[in-house]
Amino acid sequence: MIIKGLYKVLTREELEKREDSNLASYAMRSMNTRGRAYPEEEHPYRSVYQRDKDRIIHSTAFRRLEYKTQVFVNHEGDHYRTRLTHTIEVAQIARCISRTLCLNEDLSEAIALAHDLGHTPFGHSGEDALRILMKDHGGFEHNVQGLRVVDVLEKRYSQFAGLNLSWEVRESIAKHNILSDDPNVKQFDLSRQPLLEAKIVDIADSIAYDNHDIDDSLKARLITESGLEEVELWRYAKEKVKEQYSNLSKDMENTHTIKYLIDMEVTDLIEHTQLMIEKMKIKTTDDVQESKENLVSFSPEISKKKLELQEFLQENAYSHYRVVRMADKAKRFVEELFKTFVENPMQLPPEYQKWIEEAGLYQGVCDYIAGMTDRFAQDEYLKLFYPYERV
Repeated sequence: MIIKGLYKVLTREELEKREDSNLASYAMRSMNTRGRAYPEEEHPYRSVYQRDKDRIIHSTAFRRLEYKTQVFVNHEGDHYRTRLTHTIEVAQIARCISRTLCLNEDLSEAIALAHDLGHTPFGHSGEDALRILMKDHGGFEHNVQGLRVVDVLEKRYSQFAGLNLSWEVRESIAKHNILSDDPNVKQFDLSRQPLLEAKIVDIADSIAYDNHDIDDSLKARLITESGLEEVELWRYAKEKVKEQYSNLSKDMENTHTIKYLIDMEVTDLIEHTQLMIEKMKIKTTDDVQESKENLVSFSPEISKKKLELQEFLQENAYSHYRVVRMADKAKRFVEELFKTFVENPMQLPPEYQKWIEEAGLYQGVCDYIAGMTDRFAQDEYLKLFYPYERV
């Protein structure tokens, strides 16, 4: 720390010393990073993971998340979650859990901010369409695409392609619930467990989308309060809210119930994860990555109840006819765009015509479509297929 009179400046070295003193022995420390693919001089005031986090926030792919579907297509309402708001919520939950468990919250937040960068327009419907279309051409998986985004597709630096993120953030993107034959993923040892900071992001993702999909689905009238009463976890949380508050409006009661659910799940995860770390006598990051046990998890009781909640959402929200209609429409958009560009790549913008010379026809078209927002994909569709739309 540089001290001049009353004024203090916190340096990167001092930040790393604080991490070393305050973090658990099995947390990932910035000073122990495996570095970047392209060596760079480290920043004087920011740790390696703080720098990763900042690079992700300033990326084009991150901004695009604002207009990418979570459950509802962007034009359906201003207050529904988008991929961007979902990402921010996941980062908040992951940061809280990591801080409480004395893990590296900067690393967890960087992983959380990057975890959906490879998502297509129209959410999982767009991904399903591209997976089928790319089946014989290298395949498609949004986490692998996220790695392509940060390694290759972002163009923000003259010295290298991509964002040149740290090994640990890139490895965590690659290990975010995937098994793939993609050569970019094979550089990481998939036989080793992810770091605790990465596993926490996986669970934070689940906590965020379960509870916020309840919120959005209630507002959209895809599900009802009476239907949710059949779910034990919801029923328990609602009873606890009623014990604390009286005379709440129906909307406010639902809001408090969702808040209670999030807090209950986060608390259970923290407590059970700490028990598992102690039970398995975890001391180092190597212990974490070599462990055969799932160290970051809910208690068996909450896991069972959470599964019931997810099954309810699948049967009643994600399978609602309005969601299914939009999903099928989205698949047709993506399929028609893909086939049209593959048949005549001269219809692609000049920079992507050039890109397919390097990436190949199918991968280049896939990269173009995967990077689209919902509204850009809809605009492209109109320009290609509606004769009165200006191109």
